[in-house]
Amino acid sequence: MPLRQTAEAPRFGAKVRALRRREALSQVQLADKLGVSPSYLNLIENNRRPLPANLLIKLAQLFSVDVHSFATDEDARLVADLTEAFADPLFEEQDLTSVDVRELAVASPSAARAVLSLYRAYQAARSSADDLSSRLSDGEELASPGAHLPSEEVTDFIQRSSNHFPDLEAAAEAIASRAKLTSEDLYPGLIRYLEKHLGIEVQIARWGSERGVLRRYDPHRKLLVLSELLPTRSRTFQLAHQLAVMTQGALIDRITAEARLTTEESRGLARVTLANYFAGAVLMPYAAFLEAAKQERYDIDVLGRRFRVGFEQVCHRLTTLRRPGAEGVPFHMMRIDVAGNISKRFSASGIRFARFSGACPRWNVFSAFLTPGMIRIQLSRMPDAKEYFCIARTIQKDSGGYHSQHPVQAIGLGCRVEHARELVYSDGIDITSPDTCVPVGVTCRLCERTDCEQRALPSLKVPLRVDENVRGVSLYAAVHGARGRS
Repeated sequence: MPLRQTAEAPRFGAKVRALRRREALSQVQLADKLGVSPSYLNLIENNRRPLPANLLIKLAQLFSVDVHSFATDEDARLVADLTEAFADPLFEEQDLTSVDVRELAVASPSAARAVLSLYRAYQAARSSADDLSSRLSDGEELASPGAHLPSEEVTDFIQRSSNHFPDLEAAAEAIASRAKLTSEDLYPGLIRYLEKHLGIEVQIARWGSERGVLRRYDPHRKLLVLSELLPTRSRTFQLAHQLAVMTQGALIDRITAEARLTTEESRGLARVTLANYFAGAVLMPYAAFLEAAKQERYDIDVLGRRFRVGFEQVCHRLTTLRRPGAEGVPFHMMRIDVAGNISKRFSASGIRFARFSGACPRWNVFSAFLTPGMIRIQLSRMPDAKEYFCIARTIQKDSGGYHSQHPVQAIGLGCRVEHARELVYSDGIDITSPDTCVPVGVTCRLCERTDCEQRALPSLKVPLRVDENVRGVSLYAAVHGARGRS
């Protein structure tokens, strides 16, 4: 049975009940501490009465928790991930409602994350079985992939941290000041600092001698080798990355130790990610970059040339501008390949990304592949009626020479429509017209739009009706005005 949708219910009841049970208190005991009747507390816990602000504050003080912990973005992400997991046909016979999913996520987030871990393991096992079948038919030797994906754990860690790490920002500013780095002197300035303060020699290697390697550091010889195929902006980034590895190891280890990372592979990937974050902060200092972004109305090409960085680096840096009191536009960002694999994602705009199934093909990030190097603009409306202003463009990764592959990916960057006028890309676009919006979903199984001609799977939210006498543009898209349908 499809996941049934019910009216929105207050979410605080389950949170109050979970906190009470954590402290082994009865309803009578907690009601006494709050100065309310047990029957009133029972109504609150069962979401039949709202939680007043004065009781919310009392509860936060009593249980020593932050008021914001009662309803956080992480709860919403957990609910969205669970909803997508339960959209799998595996659960079709279960009579689950959206309230059931919310209750699980809010009342017992650890159990909810455990369910997601089991579902990922199930997906990995299913993928492994498919791979096994394919390889047996081809007569290949077999290898079993692991169930845990370090990239998913690190993505969750970045999202929980809002993709902003104040300690790394401060460390980058301190290094830039000590090294007297300027935007006109970044590359030679970093080389001088590495040589003078760390005793590291930098060499540029011929492609033939270091084929397949863009950066290599030899700790015994204190030699950092960069490939000649890297453009200057990429060499500068690699220098800053190596500087993070050499000088910020303890800080990066402390940050990763505080994250919910279960494997050494995840922790290793997180360390690389944080070193990249530090490098971006060195190349694009927070205050200067934020000021330039606002002055230039987030023109990515202008910012890239001013700070001598690439398109993706600018987009990623824009998502990190979350310093309290000095914030930029809250962006979401994704990086995707032509096969639809999302290799990077972050959302400060509130938009949701598919985690367990294919992304909606109506997103402009897919159409960007049709016009390489050109900015594609889209005003989109999600099924929850929220509207977003998005841009997308392809990028080409640094690669080898003529005989090497040159992988092409697309970057999608967007924000809520109320921020659109802050972006230069909204000039000349009527963002108030309903006709301008493109209906977009998260993934087919969770989207209830049955009139979409690009639908690849039936919606969980709408019963599937097949008329053998009528064929539309998609098997799962509704055919309006068709006759003979029961």
